[in-house]
Amino acid sequence: MSSSEPREFIPLEIAVLVVSDSRTEKTDKSGMLLVERLEAAGHRLHEKRIVPDDLYQIRAAVSRWCADGGVKVVLTTGGTGVTGRDGTPEAVAILFEKEIEGFGEIFRMLSFQEIGASSLQSRAVAGVANGTYVFCLPGSAGACATAWDRIIAPQLDNRTRPCNLVELMPRLKER
Repeated sequence: MSSSEPREFIPLEIAVLVVSDSRTEKTDKSGMLLVERLEAAGHRLHEKRIVPDDLYQIRAAVSRWCADGGVKVVLTTGGTGVTGRDGTPEAVAILFEKEIEGFGEIFRMLSFQEIGASSLQSRAVAGVANGTYVFCLPGSAGACATAWDRIIAPQLDNRTRPCNLVELMPRLKER
């Protein structure tokens, strides 16, 4: 197939983890936004969970999904700030074989355009763990919308040119 021929969309199995000490299924806006966006894009929700801001519960949920060969992407929302309870990057980054530094950099650049210098408070990170892409997003629905719409959705669409993360999936576990 030449690079100019249209490609068929490849739906991915995506898990969503909401990290919060206070949110419930009824009050969770960010996780629901991500579920709505991923399904509207044509992907499939594997599972959505809410866990407290606890390093081990966060790590356990993400580890379980990364160990499941069917889950291709994990999205977390919450716990990426600078307060004492914010520990999602510490819980998850230890699982990464590779960090995707550009994700956090681009996310903060886009956030800066929306919220100014407050964007420096975000410690959004992404990486690859056991062949699974993991994106750790802030807890606000606006931040999740920015990350999904401007970065994640295009990169999880194999039709995005010149390149995308989907076409690299078969090679993620190469050693």
